[in-house]
Amino acid sequence: MARKAIGIDIGGTGIKGALVDVKKGELIGERIRFMTPEGGRPEDIARVVAEIIAAMPGASRWTPVGICFPAVVQHGTTMSAANVSKDWIGLDAEKLFTEKLGRRVHILNDADAAGVAELKYGAAKKRKGLVIMTTLGTGIGSALFINGHLVPNAELGHLEIDGVDYETMASFAAKERENLSWDEWAGRLQKYYSRLEALFSPDLIIVGGGVSKNHTEFLPKLKLRAEIVPAQKRNSAGILGAAWAAADRHAED
Repeated sequence: MARKAIGIDIGGTGIKGALVDVKKGELIGERIRFMTPEGGRPEDIARVVAEIIAAMPGASRWTPVGICFPAVVQHGTTMSAANVSKDWIGLDAEKLFTEKLGRRVHILNDADAAGVAELKYGAAKKRKGLVIMTTLGTGIGSALFINGHLVPNAELGHLEIDGVDYETMASFAAKERENLSWDEWAGRLQKYYSRLEALFSPDLIIVGGGVSKNHTEFLPKLKLRAEIVPAQKRNSAGILGAAWAAADRHAED
């Protein structure tokens, strides 16, 4: 596996990237962040990604590039689009980025990338069995791992509970929108994670997203059979996971 890889994390408001030491799971230099172009159209986002890589010291044209994206990704094609243009739906995104960047890329779902970072460098390192990573933010992202192997595009935030898509009730955005107390929100998280546990019987649940820095306010209130812990990589998780996935793909090729 290559020692260095580039990780790019595309979101609805910002695009950030960095060169990564994939052996250590550490950023090399500073993260570079640009605003996501208005409308989030494919050509515009690809242009910004190219600008980020061009501004990255130490990145050669041979450095593997991993890109994580807010969509279901199947064989390099983005099958959905969250907070970006609907033009991404059904688009061969790997082909687009390969052409615009002049180098091969590997693209994966953003929650999957965050989960890979925790698996390789964080809370799930060396853990066996079934591990579920969840990210609490605008919605609820998820990643599923069995004995260290990713099961891609697990959209477990969309579990239907009480007749509704429950990320609309239990995401961090829902807490803010309804001005819920930590106790009130923990009650909704209890319902969500209890259903998740009933369906999958995980050995470990990891909770990420920006709110995970406040994990002492809500995780101790949850009563589950599975161990539930905060994510360790937080804001760098997407970059780290995307970079590792790209380096791993490069090694296979």
